[in-house]
Amino acid sequence: MAECLRKIRTLAVNSALDTLMGALAAVVAMGLCRYPGDTSLSWWGLPVLGMAAIVIAGWPFRIFQQHWRFAGRSDFWRLGWACALAGTLVMGGLAPWWGPGAVAFGVAYAMAAFVIMAGTRAAYQRWRYYCNGRDTARRRVILLGDGEDASRFLSLMPDMGGLVVGMVVEGRQRRPGRRLRGVPVLGQVTDLPDILSSFHAEDDLLLVVADPRFRGERLSTVLRMAQATGTQVRCMPDLSGIARSATAPLHPVRLSDLLNRPAIAPDGQGIADMLRGRCVLITGAGGSIGSELARQIAGHGPDQLILLDMGEFPLWQVDIDLAEKAPDVTRHLVLADIRDAGRMERIFARFRPELVFHAAALKHVPMVEENPCEGLLTNVTGTRIVADTAARHGVTAMVLVSTDKAVNPASVMGASKRIAEMYCQALDVDARNSRDSSAMRCVTVRFGNVMGSTGSVIPLFRHQLECGGPLTVTDPRMMRYFMTVSEAVGLVLQASARGVGARADGMAALLRSGGVFVLDMGTPVRIVDLARQMIVLAGLRPDRDVQIRFTGLRPGEKLAEDLFYKQEILQPTDCPGLRMATPRTVDLAQVANIMDALTLACRDGDGARALALVRRLVPEFAHNPHGVATPDTAGQIDVERNAS
Repeated sequence: MAECLRKIRTLAVNSALDTLMGALAAVVAMGLCRYPGDTSLSWWGLPVLGMAAIVIAGWPFRIFQQHWRFAGRSDFWRLGWACALAGTLVMGGLAPWWGPGAVAFGVAYAMAAFVIMAGTRAAYQRWRYYCNGRDTARRRVILLGDGEDASRFLSLMPDMGGLVVGMVVEGRQRRPGRRLRGVPVLGQVTDLPDILSSFHAEDDLLLVVADPRFRGERLSTVLRMAQATGTQVRCMPDLSGIARSATAPLHPVRLSDLLNRPAIAPDGQGIADMLRGRCVLITGAGGSIGSELARQIAGHGPDQLILLDMGEFPLWQVDIDLAEKAPDVTRHLVLADIRDAGRMERIFARFRPELVFHAAALKHVPMVEENPCEGLLTNVTGTRIVADTAARHGVTAMVLVSTDKAVNPASVMGASKRIAEMYCQALDVDARNSRDSSAMRCVTVRFGNVMGSTGSVIPLFRHQLECGGPLTVTDPRMMRYFMTVSEAVGLVLQASARGVGARADGMAALLRSGGVFVLDMGTPVRIVDLARQMIVLAGLRPDRDVQIRFTGLRPGEKLAEDLFYKQEILQPTDCPGLRMATPRTVDLAQVANIMDALTLACRDGDGARALALVRRLVPEFAHNPHGVATPDTAGQIDVERNAS
């Protein structure tokens, strides 16, 4: 009701003002023209005629519905046509008295009406700019993009249009001094430091990245240039589908914008075919990966979701989230320890899941170093219990979420995940090479760090920034692969569809030989660069406002991680973000025997015997319990090999 009254009030005020301006235009035209014939009605009849002409001509072009504050080029075009029609109506009304002289008056009237009405709208917009910007009168906006980007920015953010002083572009064909969509070109992106420095120190500069495709390393370079002059940087989102508004969102640069990798569109059909109508169990459902798996799987119409986790609070959180986003999906919350074989047996017997996504694990490297037996019991024995129980209860497929730390492991956590991979590989090889078509498939997916996940470096940096610093980095050479959690889970589902569904036939040979899916993580990121970028994004200056302190490697850490072994040859798949590696496999009976002994050693608390058994299964395990940066731990990631 209130919105309806507001619209009626706006329409009434606009109609009254435009009608009065129609009368004023007639008065101006009277002063410009001499009237032949009868002029007895000039001083009262002509203003009335001008008002009537504007009312009649304005309705078809909807000039009374225009929002003066947001009037743009198309609105002024409609206003011009309305004034032309009003002038024609005036000519027709005066022709019986003035004959040919009515033409001159009609033209003068149309021109006067357009100048008065358009000028009033433009003056109102200028006044709004002044009111909104009087406290920041020195605010200057520079756009980064091309002509189309500038046009979208000016259209969607009219209140900031008067603050734009120019734009920087890519491409030598755009020379300084030219104008794109009315905005002067100040120079190339490479000239940005000089352009920003040319403004006065009292100017409040804002650099707006108007091109939504300007991301990754290019955006990182722009941030470094802007940092040198203290210029704030903001990004325009993808503007498709955003309504025209004075408050269209300008968001700060996000860390995900700085990833040196293009976003990969998911294959929704293949994933939906795998999940629709199925009963799906997710272990570790309260964690970063498990909860995102639950959200994305819920969007593909499963029959039931079994959410299993040891933590009560995280499990409750994901349930609340799914209750809002996917209320029609049946959910069961299960508090359980995957190391409890009896409990797992009862859960599988009750729910009879068809697909299992195994994301439960202990992943904090130094903590697992401190508690190796607990880490091995969860990551190795727990994985085996889940896999064996799933196979006994007729599960179609189990998906193991693995990590790059399983490659050439230097930590107990990494070695434990490699053993979990080996066991699932052995199960899968046996199933695919057997004549039993109903045997459970095991799909292993390996990827690097997930940006913003629980326990990762990014939440730590955020906390340290809130406390005023310093930000702690273990080593200036430390490098890691990063991916957003939503994209990582999307690719896990892609890999699952290809390892389980009809498309698995195209990779049958690799799968029968123990193939592991590896996500394309792009190029690795130096952690110290990530810390600096987070400081800049917070509007602060590294090493001046916030310090960065190097603390040395922690137990079990390497300077660089690998996604696959050097002797492996990555094979492409039909999905751009997925590749397949074929690491060494072992006989199922052999790995099961050693795992039995490993479980006994861990339950006895004999860490030394447990680690000796780990080395038997993973001879490449180069344990680094004291966090020493050796040539082996430096690793020197071969970026070209990983990008191939």
